[in-house]
Amino acid sequence: MAASETKGKKSKKKTTHIYAVVQTGGKQYRVSSGETIDVEHIQAKEGDSVELDQVLLVAEGKKVSVGTPIVEGAKVIAEVVGDGKGEKTIVFKYKSKVHYRKKRGHRQPYTRLAIKEIVC
Repeated sequence: MAASETKGKKSKKKTTHIYAVVQTGGKQYRVSSGETIDVEHIQAKEGDSVELDQVLLVAEGKKVSVGTPIVEGAKVIAEVVGDGKGEKTIVFKYKSKVHYRKKRGHRQPYTRLAIKEIVC
């Protein structure tokens, strides 16, 4: 076969990719099965199952369900992988000529979640 013959052919295999947009900790995340995400700290132990019920959007292929504000009956089931802290942020306050300097550091705690399934 020549290169020009194979160039125009496309695979006819169709896979439906399901994803959802969830809200937790005041932030929104686009998730799909098998992913891991870092969210604001949740009071849960490692290995616990967490149910995220504030689902704003669910998409399965070309079928999209948008909530007003949440999709009824939809939820995302995730497992807690562990806790951690984000990168250090330095807060430095300074005023000239008066010798005023304050240096503070902050590391935001987070919880890592492994997305198991999207129920809609």
